[in-house]
Amino acid sequence: MRYYLSDRFILKLLETPTVYDIRNDELYDLDDDAFEFLKKCAGNEGCGEEGADKEFIGYCLSEGILAKEPVNVKRPFIIKSPVPSLRYLELQITDKCNLKCRHCYIGKPLNNELSVGEIKALLNEFEEMQGLRLLITGGEPLMHSRFEEINSLLPEYNFRKILFTNGLLLTDNLLENLHADEIQFSVDGMEHGHEAVRGKGTYEIVMRKVREAIDKGIAVSIATMIHGEDLGEFEEMDGLFRKIGIKDWTVDAPCVSGNLRDNPIFQVAPEVAGKYLNYGFGDGLHGGGEGFACGLHLMSVLANGYAAKCAFYSRTPAGNIEEGLSALWGKIRPIRLNELECFSSSCQFIDACRGGCRFRAEGIYGKDFYRCHAYDIIK
Repeated sequence: MRYYLSDRFILKLLETPTVYDIRNDELYDLDDDAFEFLKKCAGNEGCGEEGADKEFIGYCLSEGILAKEPVNVKRPFIIKSPVPSLRYLELQITDKCNLKCRHCYIGKPLNNELSVGEIKALLNEFEEMQGLRLLITGGEPLMHSRFEEINSLLPEYNFRKILFTNGLLLTDNLLENLHADEIQFSVDGMEHGHEAVRGKGTYEIVMRKVREAIDKGIAVSIATMIHGEDLGEFEEMDGLFRKIGIKDWTVDAPCVSGNLRDNPIFQVAPEVAGKYLNYGFGDGLHGGGEGFACGLHLMSVLANGYAAKCAFYSRTPAGNIEEGLSALWGKIRPIRLNELECFSSSCQFIDACRGGCRFRAEGIYGKDFYRCHAYDIIK
């Protein structure tokens, strides 16, 4: 019997050997023997049972990691990742947007966009660095002047592609031909709450696109921002999102930047907003690491060609993409939990919370009081 690594699985040499399920977004840790066995299975000739652990083979078959028929898929070279590994690349392909959301942290668009050549170079290096998830963002990414060309590049790469969108420009034709494994829609409340920040008529459109994407078999996640006009709508959102089959629901509190500075009514105090951070479900998009604060494996590339720890840090970039992704990643120092003020106060939730958002905190090592109040509710 010959076995073949399934087409949706890819071997990644991160801090430890792993195999990644691109379609279902699951990462499996492997020991060295299992990794070497699956490397053979990833070859054109597949692998046999000789010298292999039959229990492991059975497990791989049950998980869909192994197939019994050859697969036609391009496999990238396996190169040891840097430590810590760059697993999640947020790629802001344009800062142009078709909305003027009242809580947007980006501020006034400057009509920047990355060129197709720049994007292709970044994707090539991200794959070499053993990347797992590409987060395609904006602005509104569908407003990139050459989005169709960018979309046509995506099947070449062996990582998960996630499109972030407000949904308004997502046509039937684009949905049919989109080379993304997941779409994350921004839905900031039920009709009243959502339209309070995004404008009249936007709720019906985005929810229609959400359902159309689900009907086409695309994984759908939702991101919701807490604001003063959606506080009474979270229970209804929770019921709706679970009912229609949302994969992940991420709830966050806004940072005081961008348009929020001019709209204080949308600044919700930590003691009020904190409890709403307990809403949401799923694994989210940015995995962490034991002993480290938020963002251990994440970097953002901005539409102006600069890179930062995340998009909130756009004013203090690490450098320009002309330096290369690997060099930029080496400039971003991970933050350890034991460096944070909340660690010294012996918070019992520090490992689960990971210090919350570093940008929202009072200073890079300070406390994120929104997260503090979220866990106070749990006590």
